[in-house]
Amino acid sequence: MKRCLAWILAAACLLGRWCAPNLTAYAAEEEVTAAAYVLMELETGTVLLSSHADATLSCGTMAKLMTALLTADQLRSGRWTLETELTADDAVSGVTGAVIWLVPGETMTVGDLLKGLIVGNANDAVIVLVTGVSGDIASFVMDMNARAFEFGMRSTRFCSPQGDQGAEQYITAYDLGLLCRELFRCIELTPYFQTWRDFLRGEDTELVNENTLTRTDDTNIGWKACHTKADGWSIVAGATRGGMSCAAIVLGCQTDADRYDLAKSLLRRGFTVWKVIQPGFSVEFLYPMTVRGGVDAAVLLEHGELHGLVVTKAYAELETVLVLPNYIEAPVRAHQVIGTAAFYQGDTLLYETTIVASQAIAKRNFWDVLKKISVKMHEL
Repeated sequence: MKRCLAWILAAACLLGRWCAPNLTAYAAEEEVTAAAYVLMELETGTVLLSSHADATLSCGTMAKLMTALLTADQLRSGRWTLETELTADDAVSGVTGAVIWLVPGETMTVGDLLKGLIVGNANDAVIVLVTGVSGDIASFVMDMNARAFEFGMRSTRFCSPQGDQGAEQYITAYDLGLLCRELFRCIELTPYFQTWRDFLRGEDTELVNENTLTRTDDTNIGWKACHTKADGWSIVAGATRGGMSCAAIVLGCQTDADRYDLAKSLLRRGFTVWKVIQPGFSVEFLYPMTVRGGVDAAVLLEHGELHGLVVTKAYAELETVLVLPNYIEAPVRAHQVIGTAAFYQGDTLLYETTIVASQAIAKRNFWDVLKKISVKMHEL
């Protein structure tokens, strides 16, 4: 194929301006001290504000969020439903900490065990779910780490599904944000994460969520609050406002009030300053591309994946630049990359996607030429 001559077509789209916030300035305004925090937009995974986002800290009972995710995987695969019944074995005997007082041989539905896990923070509910998912704790821990690696949690190590204390088990605020993105997609779990108070066994067992935002914030979508004397007060709080969803991860505060104040402040700033836009351009700019030596003279083009961008609400025009050759040589594969579409704010590239062939075009051979000549002679 001869060397392509690139041409550039610019199309103005009223979208938004990328903003790199002054994180130091935001942090300086905070009087609350936390070991680490991250504010993440959930659709794109964009970090809006952060402090010590990559510092490895004790995981604590935040590990139960991964336990909930692996349970949700069972539901989404169809292997379980919320009505599936699981039976507690002898491993629930002697479980300490928060419990729902399960006894060996007791049967409970997955839905009620999720209540115990998410609302009640119950360690014995964890044991029953773990056994049901992976057979034993050791296998489940391997599954936890494998699942975490799948979506990019590279600075996390799980050693316990309950989140037992120990230096061997650690996580970062950024990795917790990635975990929140996965949980955000698990709509089966959302009602549990939004529940402040519930009951099991009729009304014999009361459950109260430590995350009081489930009671005070109508925009709340989850996920967990926890604390220990060694690690301080932490919260992973999500909210959806105005079509945008964010997670505030706050770890290691000095008091209960501090974690809530900082989480609410981060969320408020996120929804005040930023918004999500969908980049795009009119398909009329994608003219059919000339194909040389093909059975067809041209191929239609289409754009690749387009995803949201997080921009400030004080937006300006975003410029779309298409880079395409004058023609391509046959054969052409379906979805073959032909060029690119780039979205700029000034000289800053915000996002780029591919322009691809919508169909395959075979290379013309002798018989194709002969057939074409025969058709033209017949027309005469």
